[in-house]
Amino acid sequence: FDGKPPVGVKVFIEGEEEMGSPSMDAILDAYPEETRADVYVIADSMNWAVGKPALTTSLRGLVDAVVTVSTLETGVARLLATLHDDEGNVAIEGLVRDPDPAIDYDEDTLRAESGVLDGVQWFGDGHRAAQMWTRPAASVLAIDATPVKDASNTLIASARAKVSVRIAPTEDPANAEAALRDHLLKHAPWGAKVEVKPERGGSGSRVSLDDDRARAAVSALKEAFGVDPVEMGVGGSIPIVAEFMTRNPGCLVLLTAVVDPTSRMHGIDESLDLGDFGKAAVAEALLLEKLA
Repeated sequence: FDGKPPVGVKVFIEGEEEMGSPSMDAILDAYPEETRADVYVIADSMNWAVGKPALTTSLRGLVDAVVTVSTLETGVARLLATLHDDEGNVAIEGLVRDPDPAIDYDEDTLRAESGVLDGVQWFGDGHRAAQMWTRPAASVLAIDATPVKDASNTLIASARAKVSVRIAPTEDPANAEAALRDHLLKHAPWGAKVEVKPERGGSGSRVSLDDDRARAAVSALKEAFGVDPVEMGVGGSIPIVAEFMTRNPGCLVLLTAVVDPTSRMHGIDESLDLGDFGKAAVAEALLLEKLA
C-alpha cells in the first residue's frame, strides 16, 4: 500500500473523557461529516490479561447528582447509607439490572488484580462480573462538611455530597436520574430538607460482534496476539460510544485496549505491557488491511 492505509482513516483525539466530555455534543453537532465513520476504533478499554486481548461489548452508563441535606450535618451520612442494602447491593428502586455475563472472574484473581486487602469481604450478592459490568453501582465521590481542623462544638446548617451511579448498559439515564432523585427525597432523615441537583449523565452501550467488520477485528487480534480475544464487559462509562452509534446508524464501534488489569489505570504508576502495546499496534494495522 506504499506506506498508506488501504482505507480512509481519521484520527480523533479527545481529552475530556474523564470529566464527562462536556464539549463533545457541540463538536459532533458542528462537524458531523468530519466525525462520521463506518468503523470507530476506540482504544480506551481493557484486555482480559497480559497476552490475552479483548473486545469490549458492553459499557455502563452514568448519572451524577449533588445532594444537599439541610438542618443537620449528620443527616447527609445517614441518607447516603440508604443507597445500599445490608449486603452492599444498590438499593435504589427502579434501576435496570441487565442479564449476568456468560464469563465471570475467579475470586482470587480478581482480589489480586484489584488490590483488595486480605480479609476484606466482597459486597453484593452473586456474579462478580455482573456486579462490575451489568448491574448498577452507587458511589459517594465527595462530601462537603466541616473539616476536622475547623471543627468546633457547634452544628452547621447543611452538608452536601456528590453521588455517582453507574447504570446498566441498557438503562435510560433519564429514568436512572429520576430513580436516584426519588430515592434521596424519599429517605430524607428526620424530615430534613433535601435538595438534589443533577449534574451529568450518559448512556451505556452494547456492541454486537455479529458483523463482518467485527469478525475482521477478531481475526486481526488473534493473528497479532496468537490467541482468541475475549468478549467482555467493562464497568466504566464512555458515553461517546452511544453518541457515535446514535448519530451514525449502521456504524460499528470497536472497543480495544493496550492495558490490562495490572496496569493500575489512573494511578501515579499507571503502565502497560510493552509486548502487548506492540501487538495492539500490529492488530490495528491488520484490521485496516482486512477492512479494505
